[in-house]
Parts: sequence; structure tokens; C-alpha cells
Amino acid sequence: MPVTSDPLARRYRRLLVCYPRAYRRERGEELVATLLEAAPPTRVRPTARETTNLIGHGLRARLGRPTSRTVVVWAALAAVVCGLFTASLATRLAWETSRPMPDRAEAAAILADVLPGHEVDGIYVPSGLFEMYGEPLSLNHVDLLMFGEGNEYALSATTASRNGPPPVPVEQAAAVAQQRLRDGGWTVYPVTHNDMYSCAGPPCDPTAIPRDTQLFAKRGDTVLEVNLYPQQYADSTYLAVSLSRATPAAVAPAAIAAGLFGAVAGWLLFGWASRRTQAPHPARRAVNVLFGVTMVLWWSPIAFTAPFAVPHHLDAPHPLPHPLWEWLGQPIFSLFLFTGCATALLGLSLAALPSRKAQPRRVAAA
Repeated sequence: MPVTSDPLARRYRRLLVCYPRAYRRERGEELVATLLEAAPPTRVRPTARETTNLIGHGLRARLGRPTSRTVVVWAALAAVVCGLFTASLATRLAWETSRPMPDRAEAAAILADVLPGHEVDGIYVPSGLFEMYGEPLSLNHVDLLMFGEGNEYALSATTASRNGPPPVPVEQAAAVAQQRLRDGGWTVYPVTHNDMYSCAGPPCDPTAIPRDTQLFAKRGDTVLEVNLYPQQYADSTYLAVSLSRATPAAVAPAAIAAGLFGAVAGWLLFGWASRRTQAPHPARRAVNVLFGVTMVLWWSPIAFTAPFAVPHHLDAPHPLPHPLWEWLGQPIFSLFLFTGCATALLGLSLAALPSRKAQPRRVAAA
């Protein structure tokens, strides 16, 4: 395209970068001339409407569907969900940079300092960062992950508890723990109280339901959770403590980098398949259907889980936020994820089939 000193023309040409190069070479100058002709003499920048139209039509052309009004939306959905999944995978890998969970000596020292006079019955140290039913994830758990028990896969913690009558009232134990945590340099979060069971009635008096006391604190990369329960039976648990590691510093940059890479890769794959399956491709309809099924399978768990995750994080302190994959409904909806991967691969395979070329009609001899 020839260079011009007109700032409005230069800005129009920058927006034309959204169009494929071949289109710009063939019709770019004509389009710029038309836009300049329609613009008033005082205009120095493209309007918001012109900008939106040029970007939208340019992206449609790049995706091989210049007449489609929804192709950009579908491409964006594919790019975003691919970015979320790759960011989630990077998050899990980055968690491997975390220190092991506190050992018995570290846990015993913290408990003796924070909860003096409360002798625990024992200290359990997990064997890995993430566990399922108290064990590291293995092939034996695949069926559980795929069929609804993926929520059992979670960050492990060093735990301890105490049964029997508490040495001091629960309220006093919580107040002492808070003060000792502050004196020890811990960041102490507000105390929360939760009903120990749901109201089963009528008749039912919600004020008669016993409530536990939950306390969170954080120091360095160590997160402490203390649960104090009003005693209901002589041998019931009144104290439960867990110690875990905070989210490693490597998680955020890894998730951002992988998310951007996944989003770009998803957009490019969608664009490739979209251009490949223009008419008269033999599998065009099948690829469109498989893409729709994939989007339903991938987005449904997110649409179901995210609305519950947001208020859950807002209602209670979270010094250790839930990992990204749980926000995406994983691994509890693993079956949706892997089925969607299968339909996506099948759709890409069909898109790779050669397209039918229009054959010239033969003219019958007179």
C-alpha cells in the first residue's frame, strides 16, 4: 500500500491488519479510499463503529467465513477455553515447586506454640502435595476421576486432631490462638462460624444448631487452619488442625504464560479448521456439529462450577485459594473434558480431509 501523510488514512490501514494479507493487497486501497471519502473533513480518527466493523470483518475474513456473523464469537470461545485449560495444566505443574508439607517436628512446634495445653492424638503427614482418598493419584483412581469422584483429588495437608473434653472453652481457645498467632508473626484472618449440620424440620430451631469456630492464618508459605467444635459426646472431636503450603510464586506467571499460549493456539486451530471446511468440503457439517459438541462439553462444567465458586470465596477467608482447575469444574467433570478432547480431535481430523473441487461441466457435442 502506498504511504500517505494523512493520519486518518494511516489509522485506517492499521485496522486493516486484521484482514488477510492477500485481501489487503487486492482491496486495501479501495477500502481506505471509500472510508476517507465517507469521512467528514474534520475527522482524524476512525469512529468506534468503524473500528469495530473493520476488526470484526477482518477477523471473519481471516477465519475463512467473511459472511458469518458468529464465527468470531465461536473462535473466541474456543480460544478462551483452550487458554483456561492450558493455564490450569501449567498451574498444576508449577505446584511441584512447592516445599513438601510440614513434617511432624514442624507441625508439633507450631501446635505447641499456637495451642498450648492441647495435646493432639497424632500427627498425619501426607506422602505428596495432592492426594485422592489419602493416596497419591495413580491409574487405580482413573475410574473415580472419570465418574464423579474427582472432587476427592485435592491439596494434601499435615493434620492433627484431639478427641474428648477440651481443657478450656472453645471461645477461650480461639482467642488465645489468635493472640499467639499475631505474636508469632502470622497473618490472622477473621474467625468464621458455621452450622455443624443442616436444619432438619419442621419443627426446627436454627438457633439451637451448634456452630464450629474456624480460624485461618498464614506465615511465609505455611497456611494454618484450626477448627474448634463444641463437644456433643464424651469422645467427640473438639479440635482439628491442618497445615499446608501456600500457592507457590511460580504458579501465577506459569498460568499466565500457558494461558496466553493456549488461547493463541486455540484461535489458530479454529481458524485453520474453519478455512479448511469451507464449502464444498465433504465433512463441513460434521465438523461444525463436533465443534458445537466440544464447546458444550468444555464449557458446561465451567458454567456450573464458577457461579458456586465465586460466592464461596467471598463468604469465607481463603488464604489458600482453590486451584484454577477446580474453578473449571475439574477433575470432578473429567469425563466431560476428555470426551470433549475426543470430539475436538475427531473434528480436526475430518477438517484435514481434502476438499472436493468443483469439476468443470462437460459440454455435450451437438
